[in-house]
Amino acid sequence: MSNKYREAGVDLEAGYESVRLIKSHVARTKVLGAVDSIGAFGGMFDLSLLGMKEPVLVSGTDGVGTKLMLAFECDKHDTIGIDAVAMCVNDVACAGGEPLFFLDYIACGKNIPEKIATIVAGVAEGCRQSECALIGGETAEHPGLMPEDDYDLAGFAVGVADKKDIITGENIKAGDILVGIASSGVHSNGFSLVRKVFENELTKEGLNTYYDELGKTLGEALIAPTRIYVKALKAVKEAGVKINGCSHITGGGFQENIPRMLPEGARAVVKKDSYEIPPIFTMMQKKANIAEDMMYNTFNMGLGMVLSVNAEDVDTVVKAIESAGDKAFVVGHIEAGEKGVTLC
Repeated sequence: MSNKYREAGVDLEAGYESVRLIKSHVARTKVLGAVDSIGAFGGMFDLSLLGMKEPVLVSGTDGVGTKLMLAFECDKHDTIGIDAVAMCVNDVACAGGEPLFFLDYIACGKNIPEKIATIVAGVAEGCRQSECALIGGETAEHPGLMPEDDYDLAGFAVGVADKKDIITGENIKAGDILVGIASSGVHSNGFSLVRKVFENELTKEGLNTYYDELGKTLGEALIAPTRIYVKALKAVKEAGVKINGCSHITGGGFQENIPRMLPEGARAVVKKDSYEIPPIFTMMQKKANIAEDMMYNTFNMGLGMVLSVNAEDVDTVVKAIESAGDKAFVVGHIEAGEKGVTLC
């Protein structure tokens, strides 16, 4: 029966080997509350150990979109899993939650155990950076639906916040200061436009070309994994600061994401010259003659997270973020007005 199934395109033995190979990566992610359950029908987590008065679960799900095509072109699959985790846990952290666990989903044309293990190693590294457990997942072989060398990657994270620590944005007010946290590059959004801009460079030779303005090859700049901000936001909380609002700058850039944290009657004013924009963005803008407003409406432009905090807390917030290994900038303020964003 197994041989017939293999002839149909599904290799059960490869699936078993993939599970065996990923177990060591999963073991690196164990945290308090995680129950050993890899290979079981359901992943498990013991919430009773958290000791919160009013625990609220916070969840997030996402994928890495067409950035996967860069991984295919570069034949580099060990960091794309970090992107999958980052896109989910950053959303959880944005709401005031601390990630507890993550589950991944890999769909592939052909299960090549070593390749799957490499992808999951990246997922495990993202979980390690997020201080959450990888408690399960699924690898689905789709012969006839996907080319053998292709795969798609998605997942979801579940975190928890004490009810009093949830960040809703309702406390944002005129006079608040906006603090931005630096991104690592393009992250995982806008890659359909990225691939259009660099359509003539998406070859092995083109991606391996070194650019002085980037300080690295084009491929290295584009595939750099999404920055994970869990530790930075946790450091702010541990410093005794209540964040009034938080925006994860993903697809839609500043114009779409910053308003998501704002209450009615509050307008964010962001100063474009308050921080240094990474060269990959200026390179794309010049190469394709992209209008500035489109850049800010598509990409993170160097800020992966924007926080709204009380003016008296700014110094503490910046120091806390930098103590976690991230770069922070005072990038603007909140004023009374129509809900939205002003770039100046």
